[in-house]
Amino acid sequence: MYISGKRLCQKGFDLHVLSARIVETAKIALRLQRGTLSCEDFFFQLFAMNKINPTFALLKFCLMFAIVKIAGQQFKVQQGQNLYVPHLDGKAGDTVEFTDVLLTDNGDTLSTGADVKLKVKAEIVGEVQGNKVIAFKMKRRKGFRKKHGHRTLFTHIKVTDIA
Repeated sequence: MYISGKRLCQKGFDLHVLSARIVETAKIALRLQRGTLSCEDFFFQLFAMNKINPTFALLKFCLMFAIVKIAGQQFKVQQGQNLYVPHLDGKAGDTVEFTDVLLTDNGDTLSTGADVKLKVKAEIVGEVQGNKVIAFKMKRRKGFRKKHGHRTLFTHIKVTDIA
């Protein structure tokens, strides 16, 4: 969600107040991530005291994520996330490790390219077939008709660790 400053001013928001609220939200969220603040205190400071708009609290509060290349496609993953990726070799219950990590964000540090030294570990949950895709070819007035179809295989994985 991207909103320009000009549009916010037209709606009657003061940009200085708005940016102060975002900074305050980020500080409270960082204290929660470091463990110096309990979840109850976090929600009390955000909502009960009416210091910060909950919309901006949800925008700024995020977990560590990574962008990984799996079977030629890029996926944004977080710990505990379920994904459907192109077919991977392995059975249900096997663990898979992805070393081709393109970008990582740990809240305060962002690393890309050769700076990334993390690996993403995932567990294979099962295999799923995708929707049916039909390729139908026909030449009119000739009696030529071909119907080919397939269902792509996907692997259901759950990201267990980004380390």
